[in-house]
Amino acid sequence: MVRRSSTSDAPFTDPHTPDPRSPDPTDELIADVFARGCPSRTTLDHVSGKWGILALSALLAGSYRFNALRRRVDGISEKMLAQTLQALERDGLVLRDVQATIPPRVEYSLTPLGQRIAGKLTELIELVEAEMPTVLAARARFDQPA
Repeated sequence: MVRRSSTSDAPFTDPHTPDPRSPDPTDELIADVFARGCPSRTTLDHVSGKWGILALSALLAGSYRFNALRRRVDGISEKMLAQTLQALERDGLVLRDVQATIPPRVEYSLTPLGQRIAGKLTELIELVEAEMPTVLAARARFDQPA
């Protein structure tokens, strides 16, 4: 992540230390996923991982309780789903709504940002699914002995 000052075009690369050249609160942080220390890499990992993509895409259809979401995302373990949802919630993509009932009822849904990202991921999923005949043919050609 790079901090750009509104008074200077020189980048400041440490996001944890204030830029001494510009104490202006209008400084903006510019994400650079290719930079090693940029926090956007972690978010991209949460979003683009196998379970993140599937959880976000499933939640695009609406709110789910934990076990219903686990059934929808076939093959995910309880532990992995919990970790995935927690990471996505921390990133501001998923809302966890705990209702004060007995037993407590917890529902997961997408934030507006989560909806935007899940929409793009769903487009990717649909493209991959539509192109599977091409992918399978390429795999068969690749796997043939020379």
